[in-house]
Amino acid sequence: MSEIKITAYNVKTKEKGCVMLDAVISKTAKGAYMAQGNDGKGNKLTTLMNQEKALAAINAGVAKQGW
Repeated sequence: MSEIKITAYNVKTKEKGCVMLDAVISKTAKGAYMAQGNDGKGNKLTTLMNQEKALAAINAGVAKQGW
């Protein structure tokens, strides 16, 4: 079984595929799913994701539900 990880692009350090810690997934006004968290070094990360990945991350305990 593969472990679910939420990754995002870090704008400040220009690093791709940063693993997001303390993620909170919320819904946007148009119904998309957005994860917000940090990279463990004090940099904030935000990424959009589909419903499957968002609900899988919540069920696996990787992220909290924010709605």
